[in-house]
Amino acid sequence: MADQGEDKLLGHSYDGIQEYDNPMPRWWVWVFWATIIFVPFYYFLPAPFGEGEGVIAQYDADVAQHQSSQPAQVAATVTDDELHELSEDAAALADGKAVYATNCAACHRADGGGLIGPNLTDDMWIHGGAPTQVHHTIAVGVLEKGMPPWERILKPEQLNHVAAYVLSLRGTNPPNPKAPEGTAATPSSGS
Repeated sequence: MADQGEDKLLGHSYDGIQEYDNPMPRWWVWVFWATIIFVPFYYFLPAPFGEGEGVIAQYDADVAQHQSSQPAQVAATVTDDELHELSEDAAALADGKAVYATNCAACHRADGGGLIGPNLTDDMWIHGGAPTQVHHTIAVGVLEKGMPPWERILKPEQLNHVAAYVLSLRGTNPPNPKAPEGTAATPSSGS
């Protein structure tokens, strides 16, 4: 019998290379077989190991906690009269103009004359020209025409101010405006 510490050379040769017979250590083989035997028991256990609800329940609890810690988005209700008052307030118009320049000018031009989006300076409106209709259009957007819902991005006060600023653009007659689109705005109080 050969010595246990001596490696056995196998009797074949590939391209002049001979191979030793080096079996895996016995403890490694036993661990391998133990894992194979353990898997069915682990798979069919009715509950996870240890205490706790499990990963999915913990995730749902974390999401619920995060949502409860966030301030609720309350849809601000604004009236035509409030928007008309804001359209005469210099501070509100300055804030609205800044928001407009950042978010709206790319599609409606800085002067409101219309580029990709419609002209905001004439009396023709696609989605209604009443102050609350303008506010609503800005808030919910017009996704089919590429206008995002700004109520998710802007604060309610900014939304009111940009709507007031858009109302203040009416009748400003910029150079080379886009052709009128939509229907004539119906006059409301304060116009």
